[in-house]
Amino acid sequence: MKKSRRNFIKKAGVAASIAFSPFENIFIITDRAVEENPIVGHGSFTYKVDKKWGVQDPSQFPVNDCHEMVMDKNKRLLMTTTHPKNNILIYDRSGKILDAWGTEYPGAHGLTLVEEGEEEFLFITDPDSHKVCKTTLKGDKLLEFGMPKEVAAYTSVKQFKPTETAIAPNGDIYIADGYGLDYIIQYDAKGNYIRHFGGKGTQAHHFDCCHGVTIDTREGKAPTLLITSRSENSFKRFTLDGKHLETISLPGCYVCRPVLKNGVLYFAVIVSKDWKTYDGMLAVLNHKNEVVSLPGGSAPKYTQAGFQAPEYDQKTFFNPHDVCIDDDENIYVPQWNSGKTYPLKLTRV
Repeated sequence: MKKSRRNFIKKAGVAASIAFSPFENIFIITDRAVEENPIVGHGSFTYKVDKKWGVQDPSQFPVNDCHEMVMDKNKRLLMTTTHPKNNILIYDRSGKILDAWGTEYPGAHGLTLVEEGEEEFLFITDPDSHKVCKTTLKGDKLLEFGMPKEVAAYTSVKQFKPTETAIAPNGDIYIADGYGLDYIIQYDAKGNYIRHFGGKGTQAHHFDCCHGVTIDTREGKAPTLLITSRSENSFKRFTLDGKHLETISLPGCYVCRPVLKNGVLYFAVIVSKDWKTYDGMLAVLNHKNEVVSLPGGSAPKYTQAGFQAPEYDQKTFFNPHDVCIDDDENIYVPQWNSGKTYPLKLTRV
């Protein structure tokens, strides 16, 4: 993670210096006792927290930053991490490691799973090596995208720092350059450039850290793009050809990426107030894009002015970066810059 978090990285040595056994509870943030498996969330979206779910022996399966996670049709959980020994860890749902691979993605970040016929493929974004790669589930590279030469604003490869991808029903590929110039670049399934839109700015069609993107097909409506503008604490909805439709404001929510499951919108709030401390949480939104639960935070509150910024619960998360939702609507949470911690699991109550 880059941009406004640079100062945070320098000042957040507390977590990085925590000495721990990987088989102990490594998420103690305060001196007071922390409930072993607390219940978090609100309304009908409450969860039992298992902070030890993904903990491994770091001599075998080390992690640095854990970024994103997806589930394949065999119910395996694949996660990006920036450790040079392995960029992809593959878990089963019990928290056991099944496989690990990848050393060429030092900034392994966004992870998108796509089905093509009977096969599944991954799209991996790496802002550190300035590329996006399509791979098999075993890591064989099939397609690579670098700096978009068709976009005049890019004059150096280093300006291209992609964070996420989304794949449209027709196979078109949308790349979010969230740590770069804030453009969304659209390609066809073979990698041919189609168009770009967005860019950094203050107008409705601009972004300030377009960190995440997904295809929204809820309620049988025509597909649209739901795109993060993280530093603006909002999502922005666009047509598939790049026309701005609406902005969904979420004060106090520095949104990572939108994740849809069974008509519900989930996302990680990596920070809510202060980059220098831990105050992240998760958010659950209904089909009207209303916040109905904030696991790790205060109960959602709306006034005539709209959604009110939430408060961190001081105990559940460090810096949650993503959510992966299984078929039972349990949530798996990788965390960034959180003392090399492994992902945790929230079991729906």
